[in-house]
Amino acid sequence: MAFEYLAYVLSQDEELLRPSPVDRRLLREVDNPFHLNATEFRKLYRLTPDLAHDIISQLDGLLRGTRITAISTEKQVITALRFFATGCYQRPVGEQWGISMSQSSVSRCIHRVTNAINHSLFFDKVKFPMTQIERQAAKEVFSASPAPFVGGTIGAIDCTHVSIMSPRNHEEAYVNHHGYHSINVQMICDPNLKILNVNAKFPGARHDAFIWSSSAVRRVKQRNFENGSRNMFLIGDSGYPLEPWLMTPLPNQPEGSPKFRYNEVLCKARNPVERLFGVLKGTWRCLSQQRTLLYHPGFTGRIVNACAVLHNCPYTSLTLNT
Repeated sequence: MAFEYLAYVLSQDEELLRPSPVDRRLLREVDNPFHLNATEFRKLYRLTPDLAHDIISQLDGLLRGTRITAISTEKQVITALRFFATGCYQRPVGEQWGISMSQSSVSRCIHRVTNAINHSLFFDKVKFPMTQIERQAAKEVFSASPAPFVGGTIGAIDCTHVSIMSPRNHEEAYVNHHGYHSINVQMICDPNLKILNVNAKFPGARHDAFIWSSSAVRRVKQRNFENGSRNMFLIGDSGYPLEPWLMTPLPNQPEGSPKFRYNEVLCKARNPVERLFGVLKGTWRCLSQQRTLLYHPGFTGRIVNACAVLHNCPYTSLTLNT
C-alpha cells in the first residue's frame, strides 16, 4: 500500500512539473528573441536580426497557419535556425528560451522551414553564373582575390561529407571511405566564400569525380566550351579529372619546373573552397560530423541546401544594398 501511495504522489508531482501546451504558448508570446541585442541574437541564431526578419517575411506566405493556435512564422524560423546552428536533439531545442515548444512541434518547424527555403529561396540565393554578364563578374572576383589563378577562373570546386544515420535502403552505398554513413556534397564557391552551386544528392560512397561527371554544371561547362566559350573554367583538386573547363593539379612534377609552379598557384587559388567547408560547418553545426543528422538522405540534402542559402544571405543582402 505504501508503494502504491508513493507512486501516486510521484505521478502527481510529474503532472505539476510538466508544462502544458497552454503554458508553452504563453511562454512563446512573452519571450521574444528579437528583444536581444544584435550580438547575442547572432550567437544564438547565426544571423543578424535584420537578415532573420528578411527571411521571415519571404517565407511568411508558405509558413503562416490558419488556426488561432498556429505557431507564428517568426517562431518557426527561429526554431529552425537554432536547430541548424546547434545540431542538437529536437527536445532540447524546444526547451530553450524564446522557443518553448514540444519535440513534435520542433520537428514540424524544421521540416516546414527547410522545405520552404528549398522551394522559395534556394534558386535565388545559390546561383551559378550562367549569363555572359554573370560569368564576367565571377572572373573579376577571382582575378581580384589575394591568390588569383590565371584569367578565366570563375569558381573552386570540391566535395565534403555530411554525416547521417544509417539509411534503411542501400545502406552500403552511404558508407564513405572514412567508415561512417554520409552524403557526399559537391560545392562550388568564389574567393569570398559565396556558394555558387550545391549538389547534395549523392551517397557517401560516391567519388568526387563521379558526382562531377553527373552534375548539371559539368554539362553547362561542356556546352559552353563547344559553343566557343573557351576562357572560362573551374579549379579543383586531384580527385577530379583534368578537362578543358576544369583545371586540376598535374601529378609528380619536379620541384622548380613550370608545371610545379602551376600546381602551387592552383592549390593556393582553390583554398577558398576548403575554408568554405570549415566556415559552413562551424556556423551551421548540424552539418558537422559530430552532429549526425537523424534524417533520411533526401531530407538531409534539403537541410544542406537550406544552410547554403543561410550562408549566402549576407552576400546577397550586400549585393542588394550596393
